[in-house]
Amino acid sequence: MHTRRTFLQRATYAAVCAWFSSGLLPRMAHAAEARPAFEATAVADALKALGAEGAKESTDITFKAPDIAENGAVVPLEIESRIANTRSIAILVEKNPHVMTAQFNFPDGTEPYVSTRVKVAESSVLHAVVKTDAGAFYITRLVKVTLGGCGG
Repeated sequence: MHTRRTFLQRATYAAVCAWFSSGLLPRMAHAAEARPAFEATAVADALKALGAEGAKESTDITFKAPDIAENGAVVPLEIESRIANTRSIAILVEKNPHVMTAQFNFPDGTEPYVSTRVKVAESSVLHAVVKTDAGAFYITRLVKVTLGGCGG
């Protein structure tokens, strides 16, 4: 006899099987690879975990960030790379407890552009680290965080 409960159990089982076979697990495993970088408490450790040691400063990266952020909880950033074969862009905030704030991966044919908001605990230097087939590159911006919004 088919009951609603039996139907729901079978539907759940089918959905779990479809999820396992859909290829989502390798993506989750890929996200776990970046975990040490997200746990780093110093920029050098995060760069090492990203495989970006010896990154070179580049003018081919556009990094827009406010000079003064009145609310450190939502600092808007825009990053664009004009370096060929950009694979990923990572955002590091020097004075956050965990310096790596975000990482974006770009498959072939994707425009390497990021517009996001990050949390900045206090006035700090922000790093945009771009990984390409030719190596790693970075650019920095100083963002001053004010409390109370007086902007000075």
